[in-house]
Amino acid sequence: MKKILLAVAAMATIGLFAAFTLPGNQIQTTGPEVKETAESIKWYTWEEAIELNKTEPRKLFIDLYTDWCGWCKRMDATTFTDPAVVQHINDNYYPIKFDAEQKEEVIYNGHTFKYIASGRRGVHELAYSLLDGKLSYPSYVYMTKDVERLYVSKGYKPADQLIKELNYFTEEKYLETDQ
Repeated sequence: MKKILLAVAAMATIGLFAAFTLPGNQIQTTGPEVKETAESIKWYTWEEAIELNKTEPRKLFIDLYTDWCGWCKRMDATTFTDPAVVQHINDNYYPIKFDAEQKEEVIYNGHTFKYIASGRRGVHELAYSLLDGKLSYPSYVYMTKDVERLYVSKGYKPADQLIKELNYFTEEKYLETDQ
């Protein structure tokens, strides 16, 4: 019996070692520290994107997430690694990955957005403002080159659905419809 338990423990150790050391679909799901590779989105902080937008204007794509959100992690592991999604976002937007519960202040347009503690979890004022207080994760906010909100999209999106949405805003099809 001891030999069986020892064999199972050894296999589990090898499996964990392989899962965390072998190259492949290893994805870091938090914040702007995510590293850029040929297959990943170059995420910016709010401040970085706003600064870049001053010299080379682009639309903004904001991924509002939380660390505890399972669907947010699934977006990171699937949709945000799809080569077509990666290329489209990197070519056409300043993508921002924004933790809706981050504690760091954000100063924009003379206003300081802060974290507001509430219950077990709080919310960052910028996330609250971008979502008009209708907090749902993941949520994506599309903004113009002038940093004006175009649209809020909520929930998990498979790659093909997100590409359609991205194209709609990249090609400015929203200007052709009555709102």
